[in-house]
Amino acid sequence: MKTGIRKTGKKEGPGKLLLVDPAGLLFPRRCPVCQEVVEEKGERICGICRTRLPYIRGPVCLKCGKPLLSEEREYCKDCGRKRRWTDCGRASFLYDEVMRRSIAGYKYGGRREYAAFYAGEILKRCAGEMKGWKGEVFVPIPLHASRKRKRGFNQAELLSKELSKRSGIPTDAGLLKRVKKTHVQKELNDQERLTNLKDAFSVRKGKVPCQNIILVDDIYTTGSTMDAAAKILKKHGAKKVYFICICVGEGN
Repeated sequence: MKTGIRKTGKKEGPGKLLLVDPAGLLFPRRCPVCQEVVEEKGERICGICRTRLPYIRGPVCLKCGKPLLSEEREYCKDCGRKRRWTDCGRASFLYDEVMRRSIAGYKYGGRREYAAFYAGEILKRCAGEMKGWKGEVFVPIPLHASRKRKRGFNQAELLSKELSKRSGIPTDAGLLKRVKKTHVQKELNDQERLTNLKDAFSVRKGKVPCQNIILVDDIYTTGSTMDAAAKILKKHGAKKVYFICICVGEGN
């Protein structure tokens, strides 16, 4: 009897082979909202849970994609008062309590399969604008080596690879490196964020090989991390740096 399981030959830890289970026969898909097994065949989310997703609608900031309360405004408060090194960015969802729990399950709860769902939703909602960017490569925001060892994977890199599968745009996970072990950004004010991220990233030796780059991360709030990454990429030859995220914070 065929199970739909195949060995890829890739090792995950000492002596172990990674199993691919496209039909979800051995490892049923879990809903990224309620985290229960998805009953609907072929779906990655429960039907009722899809109605709870905080999709971004209405007017958004022309720079970062945060939702705005008024159509008369072009930029959110942050983008209106700060110099941005990123040229433009978009996300599928608002970072509310539903998505906070979902991403926590993805990053800390071992639910790596959520990356495929997130990537699909990003492309459904943002593909039109991404096409106009003419991005040549996805570059995930890197974790410091110590944090990656502790977590076991980089959530941005996994998301980036899922986006590559669906879009045909390659991922270069080695272009950027986090060389400074930074503090958690959400605990810091604006000035502390800038100090925290100063000299946090380095670029692989040599000139950046692409002119149009799309950075990838899970959450965008103040934009400090994206700006720090975009700044060093532009200093090493990139012309345009865009970004894609699962969620953005509230605009105003």
